[in-house]
Amino acid sequence: MHSALSMLEAVAAMGAGVTARQLAERLGIPRATTYRLLNLLVQDEYLVRTPDLTGFALGTKVALLAGSIGVERIPRAARDVLERTRASARGGIHLVLYRDDRVVVADEDPDFPLSNRQGLQQEPTRYALGLLPLVVRGETVAGDLVTELRSQGVIRARDGQRGCLAAPITDASGTLAGALSYSGPRRQIDSSDSIALSLVAAARELGPLLT
Repeated sequence: MHSALSMLEAVAAMGAGVTARQLAERLGIPRATTYRLLNLLVQDEYLVRTPDLTGFALGTKVALLAGSIGVERIPRAARDVLERTRASARGGIHLVLYRDDRVVVADEDPDFPLSNRQGLQQEPTRYALGLLPLVVRGETVAGDLVTELRSQGVIRARDGQRGCLAAPITDASGTLAGALSYSGPRRQIDSSDSIALSLVAAARELGPLLT
């Protein structure tokens, strides 16, 4: 039990994509033991494999235990919208809600997990999902993000060769309630208008379903 908890803590600290070899070295345990624990944690959904199958990330069970997502509170109709949007995207589609200035991950794409979920919680303004509330409120952020949101309905953030888009989800009064995001290769972020259009359309569908 202690080894399994240590494994989860190590994955959380090292971030999505950490390999079995890196975990074995960090924890100082045999590689065979590492693989056995990882397989058990994946089987029980405490961990998931990254899309390229070379690394690991925290799974849905961990998020549920932490209280950071509420999968059971998402209506079936909203899940249908998420599944349809994910089916047409070549990257991760994630749903977040904004609660008391916190970014709460409500539904993380199981096939393309967030690259740094812990970073999103600790330094939200490094990410489009964390910047979006500031842009909507008109607080001091880069002016091009405000223009981008007004003209395209999304904002973009880039980090090396990857990036993300975020589209606002609003309630009936127009108040920001959450966001739908796409994360993937930077070339898709920079060049694909179809992803932005799909994200905006899905976010508009989700508004009345979630608020």
